Amino acid sequence: EVHLVESGGGLVQAGGSLRLSCAASGFTFDDYAIGWFRQVPGKEREGVSCISSSDGSTYYADSVKGRFTISSDNAKNTVYLQMNSLKPEDSSVYYCAADRNYRGTYCQPEYYYWGQGTQVTVSS
Repeated sequence: EVHLVESGGGLVQAGGSLRLSCAASGFTFDDYAIGWFRQVPGKEREGVSCISSSDGSTYYADSVKGRFTISSDNAKNTVYLQMNSLKPEDSSVYYCAADRNYRGTYCQPEYYYWGQGTQVTVSS
């Protein structure tokens, strides 16, 4: 059974940093693209950053380029999202998702497996 467990969310001041972790189990890590998505009430879920550990391909939304970095630790079956220079508009619930049919360059919220989400709040 596939499990994705997010951690690392919290409250931070604008300009600060957080690192989100997504611990994956129940599937062959290398075969899947894993991504971070976010959603605020009333808005559609959007892709923030995605990665394929098999080929290293990645995607970043324009709004986070230069501030966020995605990485994977295959030995730990964990994907990280390092978020720097956080802005109030980054406040959202962040979800981790996985799908074996995509590569890291595809980061639309059509991934098959999803975690429960972790709240990130950036105060101004």
